[in-house]
Amino acid sequence: MRQKTTAAERRAGLAAAERACSRSGKKLTPLRRRVLELVLNAGKPVGAYNLLKSLRADGFSDAPPTIYRTLEFLQAQGLVHRIAKSNTFVACSRPHDDHFGLIFVCRQCGGAVELEEQQVIADIGCCAGRLGFQMSRQVLEVEGTCRDCGAAL
Repeated sequence: MRQKTTAAERRAGLAAAERACSRSGKKLTPLRRRVLELVLNAGKPVGAYNLLKSLRADGFSDAPPTIYRTLEFLQAQGLVHRIAKSNTFVACSRPHDDHFGLIFVCRQCGGAVELEEQQVIADIGCCAGRLGFQMSRQVLEVEGTCRDCGAAL
């Protein structure tokens, strides 16, 4: 599984974050921007306490509520996704559009890839419709072994 993002992808992610915040009237503060940069630079799911260590080294507050509030803001803006099983965060691959996350997570290397699979999303929407359920946000996590790790077994 591809782990690192390119410099161009990181710049594009930050530019998309600026646009998303501008559209919603929110501010991408230096702390929020730095946390997003750290998530983008990680290239794979990263935990809040690892982010706190980096923030401390950069001179930001290292209080746990600070990082969790910041991550909640980034989630609300659609800039990061939380992977529930590991309580880690990954940068959204399409922060410019409103969508549901479909994330494949490798148990071996810890890598994660977000895909846009319209049929899966449509099927989930149909199921929700049959139940009369109004979806607001959804992240579907699929756990398994990526191609690279599978080949190494």
